[in-house]
Amino acid sequence: MERGTIPIDSLSGGFDLQSTVESGQTYVWAREDDRMYEDAPAYGGDAWYYTVLPDDRTGGDPVVVRARQRDGVLEWAASIDAEPHLVELLRLDDDLDAIVAATPDDPLLEAAYDAYRGMRLVRDPPFASLISFICSAQMRVSRIHGMQVRLAREYGNAVEFDGRTYHAFPRPAQLAAATEAELRDLGLGYRAPYVQRTAEMVATGEARPEEAAGRPYEAAREYLTQFVGVGEKVADCVLLFSLGYLEAVPLDTWIRTAIAEHYPDCDQGSYAETSRAIRERFGGEYAGYAQTYVFLYLRTGGEA
Repeated sequence: MERGTIPIDSLSGGFDLQSTVESGQTYVWAREDDRMYEDAPAYGGDAWYYTVLPDDRTGGDPVVVRARQRDGVLEWAASIDAEPHLVELLRLDDDLDAIVAATPDDPLLEAAYDAYRGMRLVRDPPFASLISFICSAQMRVSRIHGMQVRLAREYGNAVEFDGRTYHAFPRPAQLAAATEAELRDLGLGYRAPYVQRTAEMVATGEARPEEAAGRPYEAAREYLTQFVGVGEKVADCVLLFSLGYLEAVPLDTWIRTAIAEHYPDCDQGSYAETSRAIRERFGGEYAGYAQTYVFLYLRTGGEA
């Protein structure tokens, strides 16, 4: 077993693990104590979290990475050197100070950044992100997370680490082989056929979410909507939380509430035009960071 630490003060703008992985942007991380989403994230929480690196990332078998934050460091344990993977997955290379400085002066944005400063966006594996957000329609974050845990346990490869069994997120072919009835039995409801068909599309090479990367933002969003069950909002989530489009602003319930109460002039009727308007209001290049802070702040009862 390898272990290591990353000093928090070495990261521009700091870092907070709990608010990053319990903010509703990623569903491939879980708490070792099974208390994910029980409480609103509190800065500096020191619980252990884990994720399983997929085999296409490690070049071999899936690898468990455990991490926690305490005493001013991000501490990790894995069977490989996990630091470069954590830097990539948790965007520890982002200049968070510069991102916050680029945010427009705005009371709601300032309150959200003050409440959860140190939260970063994530770079989740594209397929896992795609499936997670297909499952997200009309669901609380805790229920979305529970679905992904059940999918991993039922269809993903078992991985032994430090005396415990973990499960990798299913590969596309593993999930494509599931029947609609089986997926419904796991609680996916009407999302079951969307998940099965999208997994089949990826498994057969008909389309792959990572192929959206590198396209102009709106063209990338359009590419992702070819997957079954993926509309513009789900596509924006995948672009923002997996493929690095930091300007993307998913128009979920909380952001639409923020628009109605704070930025009514941004409501342009259609998704595309409203999205464009709120991206501009949130500063353009890093609008997705602002969106995620506002989402978490409002979801946890913040007011401005």
